[in-house]
Amino acid sequence: MNYLAHIYLSGENDLVTIGNFMADGIKGKSYKNYAKAIQVGILLHRHIDTFTDAHKTVRQSTKRLHKKYGHYSGIIVDILYDHFLAKNWRHYSDIPLEEFANRFYDSLQEHYHILPVRIQKMMPFMMADNWLLNYASIEGIQRVLEGMNRRTKNRSGMNEAVIELEAFYNDFENEFTSFFDELIASSKQKLKELNTTL
Repeated sequence: MNYLAHIYLSGENDLVTIGNFMADGIKGKSYKNYAKAIQVGILLHRHIDTFTDAHKTVRQSTKRLHKKYGHYSGIIVDILYDHFLAKNWRHYSDIPLEEFANRFYDSLQEHYHILPVRIQKMMPFMMADNWLLNYASIEGIQRVLEGMNRRTKNRSGMNEAVIELEAFYNDFENEFTSFFDELIASSKQKLKELNTTL
């Protein structure tokens, strides 16, 4: 899953959310260097990734893209799924997406000193372009995919994936919806477990 889903699945503890958000930059057991709530977020992130990568519905989505995008298919599906979460946000949260995003950006600024350097460098761009809110539109997703393609020095061709998004829109949305309900349940269970055992 991509940024919005990871943030959403973290629950209401700001430090758990920060941990989940920055987890890709924390390797191996180095998560133990952080406060307990951040450790919970990092381990929750790893659980979400493992659950997602192994899920048959997600594999169905990635299979549709694999011939054209190869091993980038999973990254693209993560981004497309964030689009459907943002687009259907009212089904998942009583807090408007704009308010949710702004609260998260405020929390990022408050905990700036904890963040890995890579996240610190990315953060101003994320906030200036309001990535979380812009996931809700196809134009916003297009910009994200173009940025990702630039990061791969244009090797991935990810900037073209909006073609498949529009061509198979209902299929992707149905797959996201059925999968995300399961992911929510699994993440809640894992969060409860981590808060008890760590």
